[in-house]
Order: sequence, then structure tokens, then C-alpha cells
Amino acid sequence: MENPEQRDQDKTLICDPTQINATQENEKIIEWEDFGHELARLWSLTSALKEANEKKLNLQEKLQYFIQVKTESLTRLNELEEMRERLVARKVMIGNMSTHCKVATEDAKKQEKMLSTELRSWLVAGTSLSVARKRLQESNRTLNEKRGYIKLKNMQRKLRARQQYMISQVSLLYPVKILVGPAQEQELESYPSSSRLGNSSVSKPINCGTLTILGLHLTMRPFTKMSFFTDKKEVQKSATALGYVAHAVSLIASYLQVPLRYPLRLGGSCSYVNDNVPPAGPTTLDFSWKTPLSATVKPVEFPLFLKGQDTTRAAYAIFLLSKDIEQLLNFIGEDSLGPRHLVANLKELLRCVQSSEFIDTS
Repeated sequence: MENPEQRDQDKTLICDPTQINATQENEKIIEWEDFGHELARLWSLTSALKEANEKKLNLQEKLQYFIQVKTESLTRLNELEEMRERLVARKVMIGNMSTHCKVATEDAKKQEKMLSTELRSWLVAGTSLSVARKRLQESNRTLNEKRGYIKLKNMQRKLRARQQYMISQVSLLYPVKILVGPAQEQELESYPSSSRLGNSSVSKPINCGTLTILGLHLTMRPFTKMSFFTDKKEVQKSATALGYVAHAVSLIASYLQVPLRYPLRLGGSCSYVNDNVPPAGPTTLDFSWKTPLSATVKPVEFPLFLKGQDTTRAAYAIFLLSKDIEQLLNFIGEDSLGPRHLVANLKELLRCVQSSEFIDTS
């Protein structure tokens, strides 16, 4: 059965004269003699086209293979690059670990040296402790006898007699005396003539005794009201008297072998008192038992003079010096007359040490 589209196309070819003329022009008339040659030529062309198509397919396959190989090689290169980056990161990490290991090794060696030093010190301390224990046992064995106790008492009396002699030299070096006369100015302290008045302090009336040290006495006025019109000589005398007191207290403490709670830095009329102020922030419970006291306490100096200083700091320095004298009085079993009785407390300390009861005290 004939296709309708083919029929319409044939009709178009028959009806369209232009197409008929074009077909006639493209047609090539071949002679019968040349037909064989033409057919052979067409056959060779067909064979060549077939070979070209086969080569094309082969080239396409090879190209596809090369593209696949290139893609795989790029993938392998990316993987190698990632592995190289990981290797570099591993090397860096190993280098850091080796550095940390070296630091840890050095720290371990330092700690080992410190521990060995501490161990040696502990061994020495243990040896010293064992020797001291043997001596203590021998001393106890000696003291259990009557002769040993008597010998100890005699040694104590000799020691106290020696201390009394040395402190009497201090009293000769810095004599504390009472001057009787009219009081021209408000004194820092008043000395009770007959009995102790505890912490009370009264102003001196006329003809009442004024305590002096090496001829100088302390006045309260510069420490309570410092102004431009304050007498410079009066300020200098007070500073000199405080320097005398500080030196006397330092000598007495060394002779009695008493470490002062507030250490002194002697400098004549420019002496200082140190107050070990605890650091602000953490409490004392936060410090380790291995931390030394000097590392946790910061000393603060307070001046015992007024030249170029704050009056409040100077007054606090006098208070600390009075506390040092009170510490020495308590050490020998006496009470203080009060923090305002600076020279009076020093005189009382000298009097008690030079009395006969000091030697007889066990």
C-alpha cells in the first residue's frame, strides 16, 4: 500500500517545475563504458568511508580511554595532595610533640635536681635532728639529777646577768631621765610618778616630770597638726629622739634574743618601722604550705620622722615602735603602760631588766 506522504511528495515533484529542473541539472549521465570505472570508484569510496568511520570509532574509544585515565590521574593527584598535607600536619604535630617532650624532659631533670637537693637537705636535717635528740636525751638525763638542775639554774642566772649588763650599757648610752619644770607644750606622753595608770594618759600640769632620752623629749604637736609654721627644730628633735628610741629597742631585742614583730631599719633621725602587711585578695588559707612567708607577705615601711612624710604614717610608725617595746615588756613578764607612753615604756623596760628580780626569774 502506498504511503500518503510519499504520494503527496510525488505530486509535489510532478507539480513543481523548479524541482524537476533542478533534478535534471544534478543528474549525471554516465556512458556505459565508464560505468564500471565509476562503480569501482564508488565502491572504493564506500570502503574508504567505512574505514574512516572505523578509525573514527577507534579514535573515540581511545579518546574516551585517555579522558578516563586523565580523570583518574587527577583524582589520584588530589588524593596525593591531601595525603601530602596530612603528612605535613603529622610532621608539624610530631615536631610540637618532640618540643613538648624536650621541655618536659628538662622540667623533669630540674625537678629531679630540686628533689635530690631537698632530699640531701632532709637527710642533713634528719642527721642534725638525731644528733639534737641525743643531746636532748643526755640533757634530760643530766637534768633529772639534782646537780644538773642546779647547773642549769646557774647558767640561766649567768645568761640573765650578762643580758642585764649589756642592757645597762644601753641605758648608759641612751639615758632616760625625768626633767622637772613647767610644761611649755603638749607632750606625747606623761610618766606616772607613783603607780601605773594602765592605758590612760593625762596631760602634764606645771612642775610635773617630763621624760627625755639623751636630753630630748617627744612632743605631740607635730604629729597632730603639721603646718608651714611648725618649728623645724622641734620636728628634727622629735625625729632624733625617735631614732634614739629605735636604736635602744633594737639593741635590747638583740640582747634578749627576741625577734621584733615590727622590724626596725635604723637610720638615726631617719629610721623606719616595717609592717608585714598581708597581700590583698586571697586569704592565708589559699597559700600552699611550701610557699615561704617572705613570698606571701609584703613589708611596708613607715617613717619615724616628719620631714617630707605624711603625719598619719609617722604617727602609725610611733604606734608600731610602741608595740615593739610592749612585746619586750611582755617577754620579761611585764605589762605596758599604753601605746602613748613610748619613752615611759622604754624606761620601765630598762628598770625591770636592771632589777634583781630579772636575774632571779626562772
